[in-house]
Amino acid sequence: MKAERADGPERKCIVTGDVQPKSGLIRFVIGPDGQVVPDILGKLPGRGIYVIAEKAVIETARRGQFARAAKAPVTVPEGLAAEVERQQARRVVDLIALARKAGLAIAGFEKVKSALAGDHVRVLLQASDGSERGKTKLWTPTGARYYGCLTSDELGLAFGRQSVIHGALAAGGLSDRVVEEAAKLRGLRESNGGDTASGKDM
Repeated sequence: MKAERADGPERKCIVTGDVQPKSGLIRFVIGPDGQVVPDILGKLPGRGIYVIAEKAVIETARRGQFARAAKAPVTVPEGLAAEVERQQARRVVDLIALARKAGLAIAGFEKVKSALAGDHVRVLLQASDGSERGKTKLWTPTGARYYGCLTSDELGLAFGRQSVIHGALAAGGLSDRVVEEAAKLRGLRESNGGDTASGKDM
């Protein structure tokens, strides 16, 4: 199903039947060999098949929905949901790295705290495996977004360090893309406790 509305094109999830903005769904295509392929960047040729960004929903799609949507026999690779999560995490890391190179991203508790006090933060990022006590000392400004779905190693990769617990992004186009892609990653990881910091703007 294709539809348009103010916040962008919509697509229908082949599992739930829900119609949502395309930006919040995972796109799949059927390769020349009939295999289901995740299209995280949304650039692969072929008719898109859309699934809500939740691991359980992707697992359910394996049970015949992909074939029904494609109207043809398909091969669904083992571990598809895990591969989608891996690629989506890498997508978020890469976007944060681009934001850092553009001067929009900072890391480190004191730097982030100072930026929060100055009301310059669009996105607050905290490692899922960081200290809960430390994370609760920072706050999400009104109108900003919070994501705790990346590990300290993944955030470290984004910031060019061994590990990072606290990060923040200023307003900008790249930051908006991080928000969009991190929301999908959170959906894929929420069953694993991706966002656990209390009092945060989810």
